[in-house]
Amino acid sequence: MTLGLLGVLGACGGGAAQSNPLITGRVWNVAHQGGELLWPSNTMLAFRHAAKLGVDMLDTDMHATKDGVLVLSHDTTLDRLTDTRGKIEDMTLAQVQAADAGYTLSPAGDKTFPFRGQGVRVATLSELLTEFPNMPLSIEIKQVTPSLGVPFCKALRDAGATARVVVSSFSDVAMGDFRAACPEVLSSMTEKELRPLVLLSKVGLAGLAPVPGRSAQVPLTGGGLTVVTPSFVKAMHRRGVSVQVWTINDEATMRRLVRMGVDGILTDDPVLLQRVLEEEKGAEK
Repeated sequence: MTLGLLGVLGACGGGAAQSNPLITGRVWNVAHQGGELLWPSNTMLAFRHAAKLGVDMLDTDMHATKDGVLVLSHDTTLDRLTDTRGKIEDMTLAQVQAADAGYTLSPAGDKTFPFRGQGVRVATLSELLTEFPNMPLSIEIKQVTPSLGVPFCKALRDAGATARVVVSSFSDVAMGDFRAACPEVLSSMTEKELRPLVLLSKVGLAGLAPVPGRSAQVPLTGGGLTVVTPSFVKAMHRRGVSVQVWTINDEATMRRLVRMGVDGILTDDPVLLQRVLEEEKGAEK
């Protein structure tokens, strides 16, 4: 990843495909939650391993604690991923970080739980931004109320990270709040915003729909429709919108998407995707 690409990330408010640094002519390996099949989800341990592997982007999810600290967790509660129960928004940072975030994962499926008792904690946004000052990040806003738009934007600006982050959310409210607070940061489109683009791409008319975000982070299918098709990818590229597909963990689908020309694949197994990308690149020679 070149710092030159990162330097223009925040400036992509419009224009042609070449102005979008997420469109590079190759597929990015995006470590979903840091690679949660391999390492405890959304923890610094996972992010460190993924970065050492050489992924192109780290993906994470964000909530706020009771005392207003932005923390990284997919779930609204600690129940599934730690040894502690409770809603993150009802707990202080100290309470959240007292939980064992390595408690439930056993990558080999053998119930050995190798990360238990190893001091793995729920990570904060500040930790991630500080430890990886040059790494591109995909951050999904999970919490809707209270709005995280202003404190999230302040954290990115204070860390000098606005040019290397793409922000997403399933919530139109959360995304609207963030875009209003931080218009310089590249954002992915919400489900509501993407729906007309997906439908119109099937009849060659995707150019008629607005593109309020510069990235389309999408599943393979949704609402009974196949979302990711060659026509959708081409239509998005004509509008200068990158296509990143989630969450892909099987080799055959990875290879199909690589050959389709998507811009990024979010995966829980970045080791597998790294091998696939290397093999696909070798096959082109």
